Amino acid sequence: MKISTKGRYALRMLLDLAEHKNDGFIALKDIAARQNISKKYLEQIVPVLNKSDILSTNRGYQGGYKLAKPPEKYTVGDILRLTEGSLTPVACLDRDPIECERRDDCLTLPIWQGLNRVISEYLDGITLQDILDMHNERAANDYVI
Repeated sequence: MKISTKGRYALRMLLDLAEHKNDGFIALKDIAARQNISKKYLEQIVPVLNKSDILSTNRGYQGGYKLAKPPEKYTVGDILRLTEGSLTPVACLDRDPIECERRDDCLTLPIWQGLNRVISEYLDGITLQDILDMHNERAANDYVI
């Protein structure tokens, strides 16, 4: 599994919004500048996020975006599923029940199911707030005398 630029940038955009959650609505140009991502690319990601009610938007002079819920309500898994589609390591796991004609005789199916479980548990166990907390903890421990 490889996470696309779209997925990585969406995560960075949402982390930026989480980090600046007390600043009101944030303009895309500000996120783009802080994250060193093209504003045009962010404009392509926003509709995907808007469809799922992740963002609150405000148009006009004070317009921009902010998270619709607190950062601890968004998991990395949820965000990547929105932008990437499925996170399953093999196509046969994309449907439940598994429709592959070899499912009863497939020796490798339990391996892919286990990998899928580990990926999902890991990514669903990390929230935007967790990432910010880890970053702040590292920054607090990074001092020079």
